[in-house]
Amino acid sequence: MKKVYWRPQKTPVFAFVLIAMLSVTGIFSAEYFKVERRMPYYPERVEASRLALLAMETVRTERIRRGIAIDEQDDPTGSGLIGAFTSPVTSDPGNLESKQTSINPNYAAIVVDLLRRTKVKKGDPVAVSFSGSFPALNISVIAALKVLDLKPTIITSASASQWGANNPAFLWIDMEHMPYNEGLSPFRTTMASMGGRNDQGEEMTPEGRRLVLDALKRNDVPLLAARTRMADIDERMAIYFKNAPPKVYINVGGGVVSAGVRAFKLSVKPGLLMKDAMANTSSDSVIRRFLQEDIPVIHLGNVRKLAKQYGLPIGPATMAPIGVGSLYYHRTYSLWLTGAFLVAIILALYIFSRSDRGFRLLQTTAHKEDTGPPEPMI
Repeated sequence: MKKVYWRPQKTPVFAFVLIAMLSVTGIFSAEYFKVERRMPYYPERVEASRLALLAMETVRTERIRRGIAIDEQDDPTGSGLIGAFTSPVTSDPGNLESKQTSINPNYAAIVVDLLRRTKVKKGDPVAVSFSGSFPALNISVIAALKVLDLKPTIITSASASQWGANNPAFLWIDMEHMPYNEGLSPFRTTMASMGGRNDQGEEMTPEGRRLVLDALKRNDVPLLAARTRMADIDERMAIYFKNAPPKVYINVGGGVVSAGVRAFKLSVKPGLLMKDAMANTSSDSVIRRFLQEDIPVIHLGNVRKLAKQYGLPIGPATMAPIGVGSLYYHRTYSLWLTGAFLVAIILALYIFSRSDRGFRLLQTTAHKEDTGPPEPMI
C-alpha cells in the first residue's frame, strides 16, 4: 500500500523572506569574519627577514666602530646603510626616499617569494648583480639565498649613487665582510666593476676611481677586464655561465650594463620577469640576455613601487617589524563559517520547498490565502 505524503501547494512568501535573510546574513558574516592565513613559505620568509636584520645590525655596529657618523636626518632608522649626498666615489644621482625605503629586512621575504615562484631548488646556481647603491637590498638578497640554500655567483658594481654605500672607506665590498665574518652569510663578491656611467666610473674623478681600486685591492676582489659596455655584458655572461647555466638572475639597482639604458629600464617592472616581459628595444643588457635565454629575472629596481606592491612602508622612520602584514598573512574567508551558512541555506530550501515540515512550522503564522489547502501527493 502506497503511503500518503502532504505538502503545501506553494512555498509561503514568508519562507522566501526567511531564506533571503539567511543568505544576506551569511554574506555579511563571511565578509566581516574573515580569517588570517599564512602566506606560502611563511617560515622561510620569516627566517630570511630575521637573518637580514641581523646582518644589517652587524654592518651598523662595524660602521660605528670605525667612527663613521650616521646622519639621523638622512638615515632616520639609524641603520648605517645610508651614505652621503656626495663623495669621491659617488657615481650617479640617487633618490633619498628610495634608499630609505630599501632599509627594510622584509625585502628578504619578498626575494624568497620571488625565488620560490621561479621553482628553484636547493643547490641551484643563481646569477646575481649587486649595486653599491642599495646595500640593504644586497643584504636581503643574501639572506634569502642562504635560507633557500642556493649557490650564487655575485658580480658587484663597487661605486654607489647618492646616499648609497659611497664612503670610500666603507663601500659595499667592505660591508659584505661583516655578515660573512659573523657566519651570517657564506657569500662574497666574485668580481666587481667600477660602476657608474658605462660601468667605468666615467663621471668620477681619477681620485675617485683610484679609491674604488684601492677598495677592490684590500678586499681581494678582481676587477672586470672589459672597457666597453658590450664587452662588459659579454664578460659578465661568461662568468655566470662558466660552470652551469643559472636558474635565475637577480639584479639589484639600475646599472646600465645589468638593467640597460633608461628606455629599457622604464619598460620593465620590478619583481619577477619572464621572457614575455622583454621590451621591444634593441638596447642590450644582462637582463635582456637572460630573458632571451628564457631564464627568469628578479629585478629589484624601482624600490618604492615594489614596496607598494607588497605593502611595505615608504621611507620609514623606524625599522619595520618582521612577520606582520600582507607579506606574511592574507585575509580570506572562513571555510567553516561559509560552509555552515551554505548547509543552512540548502537545508532551509529543502524544508520549505520539498518537505511538509516547513509548512507545519509556518502554518500558525502563514495566511491561509498564501498557502492554500494541503495537496495530497501519492
